[in-house]
Amino acid sequence: MAHKLSLHLNHTSLFHNGNLISHSNRHLHFLAPSHLNNTIIHSTNQHITSSRHLRFEPLTVHVVQNQELIDEFEEKDEISEGSEEEIEVKELIEQSIWIQMKEIVLFTGPAIGLWLCGPLMSLIDTAVVGQGSSIELAALGPATVFCDYLGYLFMFLSIATSNMVATALAKQDKEEVQHHISVLLFIGLACGLAMLVFTRLFGATTLAAFTGPNNVHLVPAANTYVQIRGLAWPSLLVGLVAQSASLGMKDSWGPLKALAAASIINGIGDIILCSYLGYGIAGAAWATLASQVVAAYMMSQTLNKKGYNAFSFSIPSGKEFLAIFSLSAPMAFYALLVYFATSMGTHTTAAHQVMVQIFTICTVCGEPLSQTAQSFMPELMYGINRSLEKMHKILIPYFLALVVTPATIGLEGTLLARFSIALLRLLSPNGILYSEDISQNELQELKTA
Repeated sequence: MAHKLSLHLNHTSLFHNGNLISHSNRHLHFLAPSHLNNTIIHSTNQHITSSRHLRFEPLTVHVVQNQELIDEFEEKDEISEGSEEEIEVKELIEQSIWIQMKEIVLFTGPAIGLWLCGPLMSLIDTAVVGQGSSIELAALGPATVFCDYLGYLFMFLSIATSNMVATALAKQDKEEVQHHISVLLFIGLACGLAMLVFTRLFGATTLAAFTGPNNVHLVPAANTYVQIRGLAWPSLLVGLVAQSASLGMKDSWGPLKALAAASIINGIGDIILCSYLGYGIAGAAWATLASQVVAAYMMSQTLNKKGYNAFSFSIPSGKEFLAIFSLSAPMAFYALLVYFATSMGTHTTAAHQVMVQIFTICTVCGEPLSQTAQSFMPELMYGINRSLEKMHKILIPYFLALVVTPATIGLEGTLLARFSIALLRLLSPNGILYSEDISQNELQELKTA
């Protein structure tokens, strides 16, 4: 009986499952009486154990193979996800570059008009005054130097305002922005009042030093122009600070509207006062004065609309004062160049006045890019998008461009000027091709002035 029972248990299919194995053992002890032989049970358990190992060994191999397949799929998924992320990053970089280029174009376009308005107003003065008197045209040279180019000495206010405002905005600190604006407005107003007093007291003396002893007859006409325009010094420098603050906020449309209105007022004033009423150089000065006052008021209103107080003035500390005025030294060099040009005679001074206005219009096309760098770079240096590594990469190309470009342009200008003069002498009615008198074209030694 016991033998038959063990055979039945050995061949049953219930042992294929481990859970059923334990259940079968319990069933075995329930059915078997106490006199069952232990050897039979032992042999049965050995057979069960060997059957278990034989059944689970292939299952373990299959589990390992499935795990390897799962790992391969996971690696492939990670690779595909990494490639997708790289593509997304490249697309974001391309989009950010495109957005930056779009912002620069939208800022630089109106900024070109800003830098063209000033030379355009001076060119209009030169054209209108030159039709009436050559002496007054020559007098515009030292008078413009005194007003415009001494005004360039205060361009450090523009540079300081743009950089400080843009840096504070990159840090998202509006209180600091208002503080910088108030300090620079106070400095602009103080400098404007100082220049007003200086013009009234030392205008004629300074003009005599600029014109030289050979051109003393130009001083009265030039002094008339300087004394009238000197009344606009405070509003001019305050408007300069307000304009630069708007540019530091990446807004070039507001200042453009103000300067466009000023240019229109200046042009209409020149035509009415100079051409029709015959005020000459004094009429040109009054027209420029009116345009500068209107422009300063409009720029201040533009700043007020942005939520800042353009009529708030704060006294700077000694450290702030020195930091701002340290930028003024390089600006004095250009005034010295004009000083030497205006001491070479009436005709040279008049020719210099015409050519310098044309030169200024051509060179200011690069100023919008300079202003763009001043407005956009602080965000990359101090803001959320700070990237000093990228900034350091462009230092060497930028330095090389500064070294090569001015020399190239200067040499090209000199060569083209010589070519134009030689071509004019060749093709003119009195030139070599048309004149039978060869003696007038002989080479001679020229004396320098």
